[in-house]
Amino acid sequence: MEEILFESEQRQSRSDTAAMLRSIADKLDSGDAVTLSAGEESVTLDVPATHAFEVKVERETEAGGSELGLEFELEWDENGDGDESLDIA
Repeated sequence: MEEILFESEQRQSRSDTAAMLRSIADKLDSGDAVTLSAGEESVTLDVPATHAFEVKVERETEAGGSELGLEFELEWDENGDGDESLDIA
């Protein structure tokens, strides 16, 4: 069962998206907690040093056309760890 704790979607520039990802990357690199907030909603996560990292590109097709998406997902549990290697060029 999946419970959505936080979700946000907004249109923004490529440079704004890069800045947000850079900020998250800096928090991960330093071991600091990551806090996400939008309006009244917020969630703070302590991402463990080892976790699963998933990258997905998908195409959603509807009658009016198609939409491409790029998703990054980090997953972990108390006893889990990631063991596959991914390179982003």
